[in-house]
Amino acid sequence: MAPESLADLPYAATLSPHRGTLAAGTDYEGAHFDGLDLAAPRARGSRFLECAFTRVTIEDGQLRLARFSDVWLSEVRLTATELTETSWMDATLAGCMAAGVTADATRLRRVTFRNCKLDGVNFRSATLSEVSFADCLLRDVDFGGATLLRCTFPGSQLRETDFSQVTLEQVDLRGAELGLILTPGALRGATISHAQLAEVAPLLAEHGGITVADPD
Repeated sequence: MAPESLADLPYAATLSPHRGTLAAGTDYEGAHFDGLDLAAPRARGSRFLECAFTRVTIEDGQLRLARFSDVWLSEVRLTATELTETSWMDATLAGCMAAGVTADATRLRRVTFRNCKLDGVNFRSATLSEVSFADCLLRDVDFGGATLLRCTFPGSQLRETDFSQVTLEQVDLRGAELGLILTPGALRGATISHAQLAEVAPLLAEHGGITVADPD
């Protein structure tokens, strides 16, 4: 189960305050990034192990190929930041905001997004395994060509969220508001409720070449 607070982290007592910006190709272990305003940090290929980010703002960041393992992010704001080909494992993002973030070809495993706002985030060709979006707002988020395995979206709002050419396996969309952009067969492998089926039925009919018309 994802931790509810910073104090719940098994490594909370060993965290050390980090001061300064981020550097490329650097190993960060047991670092606590708190209250930082990072403008245009360049941390390509860096590795973050058992780290916490609280009340951090990252704008125009370059973190391509970075690796995040056992990390906690709370009230973090990411704007116009590149996370292409990053790797995330056992991570929690709580109350975070991401806008204009490029995260294509990322790999996320056992990651929890809770009460987050994602606006214009690009997850194209990403692989998400055991990822939960709980009570989140996803607006103009692009999952085109991505693979989602055992993912859930409880209480989340998906608005103009692109599921074109996605591959889904054991994905539970029940409890989510579905404002999806779909291609034929895109929801194969997903579980939805009867109410959601009624909402997406017009799209499914359109993709199936079905004309729906009441008799005169």
